[in-house]
Amino acid sequence: MDCDKCDREAVMHAAYSGLHLCDDHFCRSVEKRVRRRIRDDNLLPASATPNDPQMWLVGLSGGKDSVVLTQILHETFADDPRVEIVALTIHEGIEGYRDKSLDACLELTDDLEIRHEVVTYEEEFDVRMDDVVEKDPENMAACAYCGVFRRDLLSKYAEEYGADKLLTGHNLDDEAETALMNFLEGDVAQIAKHFDASLGGFEDDARGSSNDEDAPTRSDQDAFVPRAKPLRDVPEKEVALYAHLENLPAHITECPHSSEAYRAEIQKLMLSLEENHPGTRHSIMAGYEELAALAADEFGAGEGKRQLGECERCGASTTRDVCRKCALVDAIHAV
Repeated sequence: MDCDKCDREAVMHAAYSGLHLCDDHFCRSVEKRVRRRIRDDNLLPASATPNDPQMWLVGLSGGKDSVVLTQILHETFADDPRVEIVALTIHEGIEGYRDKSLDACLELTDDLEIRHEVVTYEEEFDVRMDDVVEKDPENMAACAYCGVFRRDLLSKYAEEYGADKLLTGHNLDDEAETALMNFLEGDVAQIAKHFDASLGGFEDDARGSSNDEDAPTRSDQDAFVPRAKPLRDVPEKEVALYAHLENLPAHITECPHSSEAYRAEIQKLMLSLEENHPGTRHSIMAGYEELAALAADEFGAGEGKRQLGECERCGASTTRDVCRKCALVDAIHAV
């Protein structure tokens, strides 16, 4: 089958759009969607200048998503003095897994000449995920512990490095699955939090509005460095294909402790729906974002709606006396 944009052989068919694309037009399509998301969400405000640039911290795990995101951000902003990109890799302490993905991170950042920082659970919390899985004091899936620890370190170092935004490599499948899980659980507060945390666009502090004046924007959250997900319009398989075609050093192997049973069930459902009804993921996100904006307006992080204090142990922002991370670390050390 020929590419719909030229006469070269197509390497992929996007059932949701009907397009057949060659390697070149496919890669440009992925890049275009990422850059459009950056514009639509107003990640780079008009107030950013060479003398006062934006600093973006990218969570770089070495997997396909974060590697592709880092590569596209570099290609887009390497010559733009208004943006500084720093990559942060978190080593969880999983033997035979993170070491190989760390090698991929080092290869990529060396090639792109991007500042790269590495932090570990062992140095930060005196725990390793291999040991956490064995002890399991809370009788939880490994991902439940790991997610709390990762979010804590990403937030901590984004603030420590003075980042303006924290960027992660969540793709369309990730976000559609999260949206469906939140909806099926009836968790309106979590839907509102999702919008304010990473889905909503930013107001431009120079113009006082987003690029789309009618588009809702997230509430200000001074307690956290705001997150963004520029890959969230790109399906997972297309991210993997892009990494392959661009010969990027991605470590594409599932974590040996991955055990999110509910998400796996939702993922299976999502793939089935998408196969039978192409475009389902895009439709879910389009509707979900509108609902999430309404939920955030009513239940979100606006003034007087959700009060955050400081953890008595580490000083992190939390609604508890002791944050979830510190509570888990205590439980692990007590075993």
